[in-house]
Amino acid sequence: MFCDTLIRNGTTTACIYCAVYPQSVDALFEEALRRKLRLVAGKCMMDRNVPEALRDTALSGYDQSKALIDRWHGKGRLLYAITPRWAGSSTPAQLEAAGALWREYPDLTLQTHIAENRDEVAFVTSLFPERKDFLDIYDHYGLVRRRTILGHGVWFSDSEFARVHERDASIAHCPTSNLFLGSGLFRLRVAKDKKRPIHVGLGTDIGAGTSFSVLRTINEAYKIAALNAAPISAFEALYLATLGGARSLGLEDRIGSLEADREADIVCLSLRPRRCSPSARTVRARWTRPCSC
Repeated sequence: MFCDTLIRNGTTTACIYCAVYPQSVDALFEEALRRKLRLVAGKCMMDRNVPEALRDTALSGYDQSKALIDRWHGKGRLLYAITPRWAGSSTPAQLEAAGALWREYPDLTLQTHIAENRDEVAFVTSLFPERKDFLDIYDHYGLVRRRTILGHGVWFSDSEFARVHERDASIAHCPTSNLFLGSGLFRLRVAKDKKRPIHVGLGTDIGAGTSFSVLRTINEAYKIAALNAAPISAFEALYLATLGGARSLGLEDRIGSLEADREADIVCLSLRPRRCSPSARTVRARWTRPCSC
């Protein structure tokens, strides 16, 4: 259902957090492989501040991730992402293990959450009092560089934005989630400052996010930018959902634009709103193209 809903909403490439259980990665990648989706995904590494049933260890998180990398990375269009869920649910030992894993497999992606809301920032900095800010925690363990995807970044300081730029890392802006949870308003214009622009892509953040549709996500991204007195144009919004997202993933040489030698992940949008009749749904079902109205 998850993979089919991605496709129905025009998403052919997605960066996904799986559960802490390695079987969840196997299940997702098996279905994605069958549908020829490009997914960047990995099992969450969490060894503290979570229920016992959702907890791994620094060693088991490393070993299970390594086995999944060997089994899935590069198979079809599947890519593995090292996934320490966030600094609040990983011990220093686990973050060190994630860094070691990335040094062994430098072509992987690393994804994690950061600075989503004020309480979270206060909590995580209390766990790592020796680090100067939230980003410095990940940076200390070698987890901030090209193909690092930092979820949210709502409460970044200007110096953190500058260091994300210096490291050539990326931010996943998740507007429907931020609005639904009341996390805050991401400062997109600050992130895209021409003096030190950051790679930013849009995330639906299904779980806390409220829609699989990237078009609806664009809509909410515009509202957040407007509330920050820095509205974006339709062209800027479309960029965030296409080439901006591809650059955030380090995949701009394969997807995100209509250029020669790119993968033909092309979504056609009808500008004519219409309601589906039962017969239209039946015809689409025969072609395994579910209606997205």
